[in-house]
Amino acid sequence: MGNIILLAETGSDITKEVADKYGIYIVPMHVSFGEETRDDATFPAEEVCEFYERTGILPKTSGSVPEDFEKIFDRIHKEHPDGQILYLAYSSVTTCSYQSGQIAAQGRDYVTSIDTKHVSVGQYAVVVTMAELLKKHPEWTVQEAALKAKEVSESVRMCFVPDKLEFLRAGGRVSNAAALCGALLKIHPQIDILDGYLTATKKHRGSMKKIVSQLTANYIREQKLNLDEIWLICSPRMSEEVRQKAERAALDCGAKKITWVQTGCVITSHGGPGAFGVVGISEKM
Repeated sequence: MGNIILLAETGSDITKEVADKYGIYIVPMHVSFGEETRDDATFPAEEVCEFYERTGILPKTSGSVPEDFEKIFDRIHKEHPDGQILYLAYSSVTTCSYQSGQIAAQGRDYVTSIDTKHVSVGQYAVVVTMAELLKKHPEWTVQEAALKAKEVSESVRMCFVPDKLEFLRAGGRVSNAAALCGALLKIHPQIDILDGYLTATKKHRGSMKKIVSQLTANYIREQKLNLDEIWLICSPRMSEEVRQKAERAALDCGAKKITWVQTGCVITSHGGPGAFGVVGISEKM
C-alpha cells in the first residue's frame, strides 16, 4: 500500500486476521458492564448478550477517546516514520471517535481523517475495499486515497435486521409497547445506514428464517449491489438455517463471493443476538 497506512476503530468489526493481512491498524472503542469498562474486541460479543440476560442491564458502548488515538498515531509513526495515516472513521454522528481522532491529530501532519458515515460491516467494507485499491495503486498520494475513500464510502450500502426488539427496547430506541407488539406479531424493523444515521426504513413480518431469503435478495437488487462480493452480517446465536438461507439467496442473485462477518460488541449492543444484515457496494453511482 505504498506509504499509506489505514486506521479504523474496533467497531468496524475487522478481524485480527484481516487487519494483519492488509496491515490495517485498529483503535479500540469501549464497552461498559456496569462499573467495569473494557476495550472492545478484547472479549467475545456473546458476553454482551450474557450480561444483559444475567442483569437486565444493557452494556453501554462508547467511542475511542483522544488518548487512544494519540497512542496509536505515535505507534504507527514510530513503526512507519515516512508513512501517512489515513483514518477511515466510524460514523461521526453515532460516536465521539471521529472528533477524538481530530483532536489527537493536531500537530501530527501525517494524519488524514475521513468520516466514512458507516458503522460495523459497512465501515469494514470501506476499509477493506480501500486496502485492496491501495495494493493496486501504491503510487497514490494520501490526498488521492482520501478522495477515493469518500467515493467508496458513498457507494457502500448496509442494512441490518434484529431478530428481536429486546435490545432496542433496553437501549431506549423503541418503547416497551412497540417491543411487545413486535414480539407478538414477529415484526423486524430494517435498519439502514443513511448518511451516517441508523434509520428504520421497513418492517418485515415473520420469523427470521422466513424473511431472510427475500430480504437478502430484495436488498441486493434494490441497491444494485456489485456482485463481485457481498458481505453478510451475523451476530451471536444466529441459527445455521438462517445463515444457509441468506447465503443461498445471495448466490441465487449472482454473488461471486460471500464474506460473513461476525458483529462485535458495539453493533451487538444495538441489534442483540441473532441479528442479520447485508452490505455491498452499489453500482448506482
